[in-house]
Amino acid sequence: GVGVLRGLHYQYEPAQGKLVGVTRGRIWDVAVDVRPDSATFGESYGCELSDLNGLLLWIPTGFAHGFCVIGDESADVLYKTTAEYDPSGEGGISWNDPDLAIDWPIANPRLSDRDRELPTFAAYRANPPAWRE
Repeated sequence: GVGVLRGLHYQYEPAQGKLVGVTRGRIWDVAVDVRPDSATFGESYGCELSDLNGLLLWIPTGFAHGFCVIGDESADVLYKTTAEYDPSGEGGISWNDPDLAIDWPIANPRLSDRDRELPTFAAYRANPPAWRE
């Protein structure tokens, strides 16, 4: 729906990469490097994906992913993943964590109860998961 934000989510066992696209509407899509040994650890990238621009965004393993619906209509978001979804091997980080300082294009998104309760990036840094292919 309009104003919905999902994320930031990742799957570490089995590690999951995903290709993200939009078949209807517009989203702001975000990838965050959550690989502790990476030179770009904690850095993020965001871009607009829409049915009009036809862009796809690759979210590699070791990255958290989130998106928000922008514009005045709902969006249909499609994923093509490298591994099946496994809720026992997933985690998340708060979408508005000040350490990540992601520049989201909406101020007061609609969140699921789960996404509202995701831990901080500091908590992730203190105890990162073991990523397994």
